[in-house]
Amino acid sequence: MKQKPSIPQGTRDFSPEKMAKRNYIFQTIRDVFHLFGFQQIETPAMENLSTLMGKYGEEGDKLLFKILNSGDYLSKVTHEELCMKNSAQLASKLCEKGLRYDLTVPFARFVVQYYNDITFPFRRYQIQPVWRADRPQKGRYREFYQCDADMVGSDSLLNEVELIQIIDEVFRRFDIRIIIKLNNRKILSGIAEIIGETEKTVDITIAIDKLDKIGLEKVNEELRNKGLTADAISKLQPVITLNGTNREKTAVLTSLFQQSATGIKGVEEIVYILDRIECLPLTATVELDLTLARGLSYYTGAILEVKALDVEMGSIVGGGRYDNLTGVFGMDGLSGVGISFGADRIFDVLNQLDLYPVDTQQTTRLMFVNFGEKETLYLLPLINRLRQAGISTELYPDATKMKKQMSYADAKKIPFVALVGANEIAEQVIQLKDMTTGEQRKVTLEELMGQLIIDN
Repeated sequence: MKQKPSIPQGTRDFSPEKMAKRNYIFQTIRDVFHLFGFQQIETPAMENLSTLMGKYGEEGDKLLFKILNSGDYLSKVTHEELCMKNSAQLASKLCEKGLRYDLTVPFARFVVQYYNDITFPFRRYQIQPVWRADRPQKGRYREFYQCDADMVGSDSLLNEVELIQIIDEVFRRFDIRIIIKLNNRKILSGIAEIIGETEKTVDITIAIDKLDKIGLEKVNEELRNKGLTADAISKLQPVITLNGTNREKTAVLTSLFQQSATGIKGVEEIVYILDRIECLPLTATVELDLTLARGLSYYTGAILEVKALDVEMGSIVGGGRYDNLTGVFGMDGLSGVGISFGADRIFDVLNQLDLYPVDTQQTTRLMFVNFGEKETLYLLPLINRLRQAGISTELYPDATKMKKQMSYADAKKIPFVALVGANEIAEQVIQLKDMTTGEQRKVTLEELMGQLIIDN
């Protein structure tokens, strides 16, 4: 017996019903992006590894899917190198390209490459799949879609305020209750500075970012393993466990950072954002979370993540400010800020909460029963007129048993079925059946079009 075909772990197939739901997600996000003046671009699925490597930190580099060079990819590798079995060294010779890990680094490459053709500040959005060689688990896939919005070429913190508004509006339309967690990389640097561990800022950041996943004790253990002194870890505790309102937290931080200009700058940026969102009618809660770090190494200012309140799920949106991402491509000083919606996790959240609108499934509105060749010749021009009027219509392709044709309409949830036989042709009418109520009546083509256009 032949083995049943399958797909790689961490990837998924999507049926027509699921695709209708996903398209609802994409279209909702796209509509909000347009509402805020963003323009769409696309970049290739694969990039040169020189573009991708070194932009995501050491951990991120390990998760890049690398693509073998075409042709004789072993020609540049010596026998000694093969025998050494050094994976990283071999990959550098066997692979020149890789699948994109996110949409932000390819966007930075795009900005530098087409700098002279872009009007700045540039508001771009991008809805495309990305790939990560991660361990598949609930809510974590190896292939998934990101829906990114970025503003580049402006230092203004009003951009961060608008991104928060975009997040709020998207999830208001989805009817998903969320919390927007906000922090600033300068605050994290300030924390490392005041506890005397400036050189271990990255280690501290990575550790405290895991607080809600592994707990305080495990975080402290990780910090000890990274070489932090007991005194530094002790000084860190009241900061990462700080409670209270956003204003109370910023007041405490202002007091703590008297000797840290970087930390003070981070607090000032957070306060600026809070001042402006407080005058907006946001649906979501915005919380200053000092343990939020975001794993990507290119963030330099405000960072944010979004969690759904009514389901157990990882972050469904993430983003932040990057002051010099384009610098790695030879263009210094071009600041940007962006967010990324995780469409696959949003899909899972909407499924768990059953929040899809009833009309999400875009199916055929009207199906004509096939009675034979004579009837088919009569119906083809009528069906064309219906389609020209924007009514999704199909004719069952085979003149088979009525029961089979009606079962097909039921399975596809087609709301109306039309029956046109010899008598109907003679009377110039259509026998229309409402598949929900079972009601059946004769109508003219004009009456049929009028009803379906109104119902639609």
